[in-house]
This record gives sequence, structure tokens and C-alpha cells, in this order.
Amino acid sequence: MDDFDAPRLADLRQRRSAKWREYGDALPVWIAESDVPLAEPVARVLHEAVDRGDTGYAHPDELRETVVGWIGRVYGWRIATDDVLVLPDVMTGVAEVLRVVTGPGDGVVINTPVYPPFAATVAQVGRRVVEVPLLSDPGGWSLDVDGLERAFAGGARAYLLCSPHNPVGAVWPADVLAAVARLAARYDVTVLADEIHAPLTLPGADHTPYPLVSSEAADQSVLLTSASKAWNLAGLKCAVAVAGSPRMRAALDRTDPHLRWGVGHLGALAMIAALRDGSDWLDGLLAHLDRNRALLGKLLAEHLPGVGYQPPQASYLTWLDCRALDLGPDPAAAFLRSGVALSSGPDFGPPGEGFARLNIATTEALVEEAVRRMARAVGP
Repeated sequence: MDDFDAPRLADLRQRRSAKWREYGDALPVWIAESDVPLAEPVARVLHEAVDRGDTGYAHPDELRETVVGWIGRVYGWRIATDDVLVLPDVMTGVAEVLRVVTGPGDGVVINTPVYPPFAATVAQVGRRVVEVPLLSDPGGWSLDVDGLERAFAGGARAYLLCSPHNPVGAVWPADVLAAVARLAARYDVTVLADEIHAPLTLPGADHTPYPLVSSEAADQSVLLTSASKAWNLAGLKCAVAVAGSPRMRAALDRTDPHLRWGVGHLGALAMIAALRDGSDWLDGLLAHLDRNRALLGKLLAEHLPGVGYQPPQASYLTWLDCRALDLGPDPAAAFLRSGVALSSGPDFGPPGEGFARLNIATTEALVEEAVRRMARAVGP
């Protein structure tokens, strides 16, 4: 069993990834990287590949077969290898699918606050961002289904759904997604479901892949996912898109055939190992994250009681409401001056003003240290 509390700060600072280099000596709890040891099956496959000099171009077939098997085991969803498109990363897939299912200037709906590359990618491919902000109340976050209908009726041609949602950590109920699917079918809207955080669904929540909520959902959707978040493989560049129907498979067939050459070979090998043999390791990580989300709530109540916190239902990203602290629209800037680097709320769209995102995929000791440093930003 991996000890997810074992990494020491001095050892983590030897890492050369963006998380540990971007903000110098500040404690980094911002980007979606994990401070965890690699899953043993993944590490073994990578070491073996390097030892034999197997560092060339990726071939998609074994990964596609592995994804078919994993989706069948985990979700009971029967797909074919022809339904799977191998990609360098999820956002590259989003861009390519938008190019083939929408036209220049078409509206694409996103639910702010949301992962910043959503808006950037929609703009990059010459489409128009249509914001339908999430709804929030003391019970949690929810999709604004009425707002989605207004956007669909107003001519939006695609919906970029974050499920589970980054940054708020919500797992959308299947009945809500089915209602969305009925609207998407009525208005002929293609749904691109980014489900990269789905393997990180935490105890107490039940994630349903969007194409499985109804036949209508399957007919008009593409699911995109990767092992990169759950198994900490982002730098190895590998993801997949999965067609929900023959119509969507035809859409994937129209994407750029050169996409496959951007896939990292080591990324494909690592994703295969993670999906085939990494479930025990993932179970241990989920238990660790479950403890850390409870620990964060306890620490905030003790040291920063003015911060609003709804524990995430999925992922290791937590969304902190700092508006009562009077730190301005970007609380992360104030926290950085106290030596801890969080993600800036406004980057996630206008509803993110006054919020900050904190990553708990680290040791218990570093979660505690992050909150202590944050508390210094608001008082003695």
C-alpha cells in the first residue's frame, strides 16, 4: 500500500514540474498535479520502456482496447474500439471536435466558474463563448437547466460540460444530466463531456458518464477523459475521446488524422498500465483525499472561519469562497504574499471573483501548512 503522506517537502522541491517551479519558494497548492508517488504498475512500465529504449511514437491500438475494457468494467458501458479516438490531451480533443461539429462563430456553452482553458479553447477555434453560470446555495452547486435551455434556444450549437466539475468538485446527478440531454436533443446541441476527473469520484458520490444517462445523451455526445489527473500523468500527454453513438463516431472520424502523432508513447503506456492494473493504488488515493477534504474543513473552521467551503464530491481541487475576507477579487494574490500559491478565482470566469482554488492532493502536513500560511494573510 502506498503511503501518500510519505513525501517530504525537501524531496518534493526536487521535482522540476510546473507545480514546483512556477512560484519559487511559495508552497504550491495551485495546478492539478499531485504530490504522490507513482502507482507501481505505472512506474514499472515506464522504467521497462526506458530500459529497452522504447521511446518512439505511440501506436493507438492497445490503448483503445484497454479503454474499451476499462469502461466496460467500471461503468458497464459496452463500446467498440472504433468509438475511441486517441489524443494528446483532453483540450486538444475538445478543440478538434468543436471544429467538426460547429461552424465559425457558433455559440458554445460553458458553466462558469470553470476550468480556464474551456473559454480559451472555444475562442481559439473561432467559436463564441456562451456563459451559463452555475447556481449556488448553502446545499451546494448545481447546473442552471433553465439557463441552458435559454442558451440552446438562442442558437448555441455545442455544450462543453465539465463532469465532475472543476473547480467546484460537484458530481452532477444522473436525472439532471438526463434533463440536459432532452434539451440538447430538442435543440440539436452536441455535448462534449470532459470527464477527466471522474476516476477521482470520492466516497459518498456516484458519477454517471454523460452518454449513459439516456439514449438521447448517447446520440449527441462525445466523452473525453484521461488517466492524467487520477494517476498524475499530465506531462506524458495522452487522452481519449469516446463517441456515444454512430453519429458521433462519424464526427470523430472527421478530426485531424495527424492527432495521433502528438500522443506521447510513454503516456499511452502509462495510461494502459493505470487502467489495467492501477485500481488498488487509486483506491488508496481516494481514501487519502477523503481524509484530506475533511482535514481541510477542520483547519479552515479553526484558522479561517470566514472562508466558505463545500467539500468536493470528486477530485482533489477545492473551491474556497473568500469574499468575506475582504481580500479583493483575487484572494490568491494575497495568499501568495504569505507564501502559499493557490489558483486565482477570476481565471475561472467572472463568477470566480473572490474565490481561490486549493489542491489537496498532497500530504496532510502540507495541507496544514498551507492553511497556516493563508491565515497569515488575513490577520495576526
